[in-house]
Amino acid sequence: MFIKFVKMILTFSELIDIVLMTAVVGFIFMDIFKKPREDYDPLLHYTAGFDWNNFLFACLIVAPAIILHELAHKFVAISFGLQATFQAAYMFLGIGLVMKLMRFGFIFFVPAYVSIFGRAAPIEFSIIALAGPLMNLLLWLLTAFMLKKKLFKKKYSAALFLTSKVNMFLFIFNMLPIPGFDGYKFFTGLLSFIF
Repeated sequence: MFIKFVKMILTFSELIDIVLMTAVVGFIFMDIFKKPREDYDPLLHYTAGFDWNNFLFACLIVAPAIILHELAHKFVAISFGLQATFQAAYMFLGIGLVMKLMRFGFIFFVPAYVSIFGRAAPIEFSIIALAGPLMNLLLWLLTAFMLKKKLFKKKYSAALFLTSKVNMFLFIFNMLPIPGFDGYKFFTGLLSFIF
């Protein structure tokens, strides 16, 4: 049943892009978003090799925020009768990998995007642009609420805190009215509709 549902909303190439984007993003951020450990051993860092726990934890923290953001764009575009496809931004993922390997202090890249085809009114494109950041706003507020009300076991608090901060950053960053950003597309579409 679940597989049928996924096939209905995502193509095989989109699933491949989601998996590859998740793996690259997890690798890029695994040194930043480390899984909290109760049994800390300072020598483990020098002897263990690849840290699968930190990799999986970084995937869990960062990838859902990006995937749900882009899928919000996709499904809103489809609801307006447009064609929309999730795509990993392989060139930018490569830039992110190079920045990580060169140990840049700040890593900025676009991991994925949605290609949209068809004709729509400016206000519809404005709503499509707003959908992604609104998903991040929803995830930010939901996780912040869960943290405040302590609606989870204590061992999940670090993951929820980081999820909240990542979604807060993505919401604020994407709403900046800079050309190419969702905020710019939203505000220009809205102004075009009003005037």
